Amino acid sequence: MPTPEWLAEQFEQHWGHLRAVAYRMLGSASEAEDAVQESWIRLGRTDVSDVENLRAWLTTVVARVCLDMLRTRTSRREDPLDTHVPDPVITRAAGDPESDAMLADSVGLALLVVLETLEPAERLAFVLHDVFGMTFDEIAPIVDRSPVAARQLASRARRRVQGQAPTSDADLRTQRRVVDAFLAAVRDGDFEALVAVLDPAIVLRADGGAVKGMSRLVRGAQAVVAQAAAFSKLGLSNQVVLVNGNIGVVSRLPDGRLLSVIGFTIAGGKVVEMDILADPDRLRRLDLSAIER
Repeated sequence: MPTPEWLAEQFEQHWGHLRAVAYRMLGSASEAEDAVQESWIRLGRTDVSDVENLRAWLTTVVARVCLDMLRTRTSRREDPLDTHVPDPVITRAAGDPESDAMLADSVGLALLVVLETLEPAERLAFVLHDVFGMTFDEIAPIVDRSPVAARQLASRARRRVQGQAPTSDADLRTQRRVVDAFLAAVRDGDFEALVAVLDPAIVLRADGGAVKGMSRLVRGAQAVVAQAAAFSKLGLSNQVVLVNGNIGVVSRLPDGRLLSVIGFTIAGGKVVEMDILADPDRLRRLDLSAIER
């Protein structure tokens, strides 16, 4: 039987992969940590002497844990999905080895927003197959379906994702130019320049949690300009960062308090989606260590 030390060493090797699976499944950094921790507890209770591929076994375990968490969340969810913004992953905009490694494994906020609308089994089938390359024979027992039914789950999810999740321009320099122009236009109150960098059909989603009046879903460039006009008067300081691998902004009030994290989705040189987390409770729990060093 494997020793506890060997199991701990093996688990440490696969921790990053398991966390990546859990984050895509749950869209919550804290819940992803909980799911990975639960998989460690289950590993400690199980004789894995006959397990040939421990990474695949652990992936299956963490996927089952996430599926249970998603089903529980779905049954008791009270906050409206249309204004829910998943937990962002924030890294520095200037390249460094750690940020580069996270960037290579990043998933855009716009995709996570769409994943939130899927049924739990659809989300699991899509994430495990389309993102992590698991076969439907491997996925089927996790969702308690046949391989054919698991394939149909992933196909349904894929259609939703392709129809709703905008694809961001891959070039970070292009993204940076657009975001810099956006920030300059807001700072200067130049709303003609602001309209010029917004897609006419832009969607702005703000999640303020329990703060009254902060959560909103805004559609269209003119409506977004009206929102920006209100915020231009707050004297915010804006730090350009990477939010889930794309250029984004951390905004602070004049006294230094964190106001929001904004993820931009930019396509064709225009902002097509803004996902804003402004929930004070969740902002306090964010890991900002990568941009504070």
